[in-house]
Amino acid sequence: MMNMDIKNKITETMLDENLPQLCIDVFLSQYNKMIAGEESVIREDQVKPVFEVVDLESLPDHSAEGEAVLNQAVMLKLNGGLGTGMGLEKAKSLLKAKDGLSFLEIIVKQVLSQRKSFKSDLPLVFMNSFSTEADTQTVLDKFPELLQGQKGIPFTFVQNKVPKILIDNKQPAQWPNDPSKTWCPPGHGDIYTVLQTSGVLDQLLEQGIKYAFISNSDNLGANLNLSVLGYFAEQEASFMMEVADRTAADRKGGHLAESVEGGLLLRESAQCHEDDIESFQDITQYKYFNTNNLWIRLDRLKDLLDKKNGIVDLPLIQNKKTIDPRDASSPRVIQMETAMGSAIASFKDSIAIRIPKARFIPIKTTNELLGLWSNAFILDDESLVTINPSRKVGYIVVNLESKYYKNIDDLEARFPEGVPDLLECEKLTITGDVIFGKNVKLIGNVVINNDTGKQLTIDSNSVLQG
Repeated sequence: MMNMDIKNKITETMLDENLPQLCIDVFLSQYNKMIAGEESVIREDQVKPVFEVVDLESLPDHSAEGEAVLNQAVMLKLNGGLGTGMGLEKAKSLLKAKDGLSFLEIIVKQVLSQRKSFKSDLPLVFMNSFSTEADTQTVLDKFPELLQGQKGIPFTFVQNKVPKILIDNKQPAQWPNDPSKTWCPPGHGDIYTVLQTSGVLDQLLEQGIKYAFISNSDNLGANLNLSVLGYFAEQEASFMMEVADRTAADRKGGHLAESVEGGLLLRESAQCHEDDIESFQDITQYKYFNTNNLWIRLDRLKDLLDKKNGIVDLPLIQNKKTIDPRDASSPRVIQMETAMGSAIASFKDSIAIRIPKARFIPIKTTNELLGLWSNAFILDDESLVTINPSRKVGYIVVNLESKYYKNIDDLEARFPEGVPDLLECEKLTITGDVIFGKNVKLIGNVVINNDTGKQLTIDSNSVLQG
């Protein structure tokens, strides 16, 4: 256990930032785990594979059941991320995603469309960070009609922040050069704390809302599907995770497993012991990964929180970095985080459902963003992003050399006349500096390699195949 001096110092530091007491209590419980040497490692002999889960595409349609409980549902989006990985310093959801619309605007239009189609209320709520709150509110102000159907529930609540901890002495970090760098987000597992401290959980329950669908704002495939809602309601489960097939590209990511003591759990790569890496990465053994599309019964969550003094006991994830990510000589710190999906182990009746690729279209890099911008995807009449029905070669795979394409500004500069026609392109790989003219068409598996050291121009109206 920590000594009282450190506990008091952490408490005082967090109170000075006006953080709620429950946030402090949760952080101190995680800090105690770290001091006790808990690495949150889940060893191979503690789990067993899940070889089969219910497949959404094989289920009977549950849309009628979903429509019957739609007025008891809320769509909740995790929206705290900045587009720093793409060279941005604003909310990632403000990026243009499709047809000139941002991720945020498309999400709003999806909800407005569903409300109209089913003549039902469907509140939309965003969990923002301090960095994304103002930007998000500015966009939402453009949609006054969104207020109808909110049932008085606020559009947003703001995620907490927690202190970084020095590795050498386990004290809260100090950095006079830039005090803001002594703080970090606590991971999306913080949602269970903020739902309480913001009052939003109680507001939702007071309005009779008990089915929460939670997903990432950069995944435009994650709409509130009536059949999935209906299935979740019919199962009477407290928690449901949407999972997808693990491929070779996903082998280093977290996976669904079952505890040897019974019940589902999520094992992240940070929780894998070095001796278990080979089995952890075996996609034939651990077949499913967490898409972070989660369904939670809010009344059951409330019951759990009441029993646990407001704390969902999630495994600790320790990320070790320098206090200033851009200064390798700055002090080494631990960023303590938790993952929202880990709560699957907190409910003994948790279930999982396998979803098709169409419900998982995350945009994490400019590779995926270029594919989304192209005609390989369309935005349909209900503002849903789907694969172009005219496409015959599956999902587009794009690999761009990060030196020239990682940042948004660089990407846009190399496609000044628009994205090439990728309708018949299976895979696009570009190395070197390449700029594209207008109306370029790419077919099949296209590899463009420019090792001249000078920018290469693909002429307008070119057709490249292979």
